[in-house]
Amino acid sequence: MNIEKIYRLAIKMGIEADPRKKRGIVKLLKKEKEKFTELRKEEKEEFDQEKLKNPYSDTRILFEGRKKEIKKILCGLDIGVSEILLAEKLGRIDLIISHHPLGRGLAQLDDVMRLQTDVLASCGVPINVAENLMEMRMEEVSRSVHPIFHNRQIDAAKLLNIPLMAVHTPADNLCYQYVKEKVEKAKPETLSDIIKVLKSIPEYKEANKGGAGPKIFTGKPERRAGKIAFTELTGGTSGHKDIYERLSQAGVGTIIGMHMNEEHTKEAQKHHISVIIAGHAASDSLGMNLFLDKLEKAGTKVVTCGGLIRVKR
Repeated sequence: MNIEKIYRLAIKMGIEADPRKKRGIVKLLKKEKEKFTELRKEEKEEFDQEKLKNPYSDTRILFEGRKKEIKKILCGLDIGVSEILLAEKLGRIDLIISHHPLGRGLAQLDDVMRLQTDVLASCGVPINVAENLMEMRMEEVSRSVHPIFHNRQIDAAKLLNIPLMAVHTPADNLCYQYVKEKVEKAKPETLSDIIKVLKSIPEYKEANKGGAGPKIFTGKPERRAGKIAFTELTGGTSGHKDIYERLSQAGVGTIIGMHMNEEHTKEAQKHHISVIIAGHAASDSLGMNLFLDKLEKAGTKVVTCGGLIRVKR
């Protein structure tokens, strides 16, 4: 496979696993094309035209050689300059893949957060409330990532002439669907039942050995789960802290997520929602593994670093 095919495969798998379904993605891409058509000439020059065919602004080829055949990949959840130097040290690495976004993808992280409005709406939160709260949170995220030096890793990759790309939301979508299907199929009654289901997934089982496995953040093991929402597994980063009141009003009893900060945890607890955090590295690894399995089946060798727990299926 070449870099272009790997990139397109990531987008394809992300769309297939997207909570908005393919119909929602088609509508989204159509709106982007309409927006682009209406721009002035100078605005079109600034427009990220990848948005016309890729709904995930955090997933991009960052330094390329699109037609280069890829035989060996170095992949990590976090890719820094040190991992890029490691790729050179290892030798014969044709491509580096980061899960977490870099470059323009990081600068535009807020853009993919719109996905969360549809997930919240599917849980019973009125769409106007979900959109209003998410728009406020997206503005916060946009401001927070703005001062970051987005291109450090890209500059290092260019100096060493190693192609670099990031696959973020597509992998998170894969994790979302996998966990959702596994949990819903098991029909857990209590929080401890959910923990048991999660620990049956190899990535979470392995993370648990190191103390970073599934954990109850709010609630008790014997507490009944009630209506389970998977609102914290995809969509860029954490949503707005005020959404938990609305989720509670919509009848949600338990949230399953990748990670949650203290402020959000307290808000969920305040509104009587149980929170189970599956684990950040394990969840990211699960999504990436489902993608990497496809690459390996196509004959590409994968070397892992940067916190990725590799499990083959």
